[in-house]
Amino acid sequence: MSARIALREATAAKHATVDAAFGSYDLADRIAYGRFLTAHARALPAVEAALRGNAALPAFGPRTALLRADLAALGLAMPEPLPAPEPASDAAAFGALYVTEGSRLGGAMLARAVSPDLPRAYLSAIHPSGTWRAFGELLDARADAGGAAWLGEAITAAEATFELYAQAAAIDA
Repeated sequence: MSARIALREATAAKHATVDAAFGSYDLADRIAYGRFLTAHARALPAVEAALRGNAALPAFGPRTALLRADLAALGLAMPEPLPAPEPASDAAAFGALYVTEGSRLGGAMLARAVSPDLPRAYLSAIHPSGTWRAFGELLDARADAGGAAWLGEAITAAEATFELYAQAAAIDA
């Protein structure tokens, strides 16, 4: 089984919890959309900061600035981020990046639900062609080289990252 499949299966319950929490926001409503973006802003910047500069990771396009710009366009400030743990290993960094970069896929679909008069730079920040596939292939190769312990660390970090997003969504719930 590939690392991608193992990560998807191992984190399915936490992913579903996050999807349900963020799926409860009406993205066509300005106030609810602002709360949605604010909740994301409690998690994403902390994770991106924790991953910044990790030489083991492939280059990724941080989205904190896009999130900040969308919030500013709504007249909202960036909230204080929740603390995200520094990855204890390269495997943990890959697990956290798997969650944040995977969220771009859902964001592209969610952007369609945002009212046309609302900013959506953050949700519209999709992967350049082929980069998600390339990340998955690199993840699989690293997991193959690192073995079960490497994959276990990646899964633990991915679960913790999903949990951080769930906590961020629960603040406004």
